[in-house]
Amino acid sequence: MIQNTRNHDLKLVMLDCDGVLFDSIRSNVAYYDAILERMGGPPLDEEAKRLCHVYSTPQLFAHLYADDPEKAKEAERIAYSIDYLPFLEYMDPEPGLYDVLARVKASYKVALATNRGKSIPPLLERFQLKGVFDVVSTILEVPRPKPAPDMLLYCLEKTGLAPDEAVYVGDMENDRIAAEAAGIPFILMGNSIPHPLRIHRLEELPGFLEKHQRLDGKGS
Repeated sequence: MIQNTRNHDLKLVMLDCDGVLFDSIRSNVAYYDAILERMGGPPLDEEAKRLCHVYSTPQLFAHLYADDPEKAKEAERIAYSIDYLPFLEYMDPEPGLYDVLARVKASYKVALATNRGKSIPPLLERFQLKGVFDVVSTILEVPRPKPAPDMLLYCLEKTGLAPDEAVYVGDMENDRIAAEAAGIPFILMGNSIPHPLRIHRLEELPGFLEKHQRLDGKGS
């Protein structure tokens, strides 16, 4: 069994959205390409396609227009004026999504912690996930996006739990950094970085949590 230093039982499972609950690459690329088209520029290159899956909207435009802050602000303004609903058709739920959430929710509080912002309400509505999460934490609720720990600390504050009573499931390095900064054990989904606590598919999560009732992020 993997244990933490205080020996607290796990009570809260926090989940990233993109790359954990959904395969959203197609959706993100289509959304940002639409914005760049309005800006009169080319579509995302390969590096930007990778970053649009990691960064919040302000972070991505600050990167794309690092030499022109005014353009970054204009792109952000366009982004917030676009209805995200048409892009949700390109969101692909991970296999077993609803069963996994039901199984996890039966034993723990469940939170959504994502660098998304205004797209989350229509996403939750479209995929019938309203009311599933005990806490929803986005860039609209906190001062800083990941890799800052703000949204994870927000989830702890709202549930009244300690860091070692929670775990965060993400798929990227910025997720790991945020969890570490918040003092929360981290479970990696996928293979983007080396990490001892890992699942390869969302469907593995309930069994993984059942097997490892106490987590410290250091492996068994």
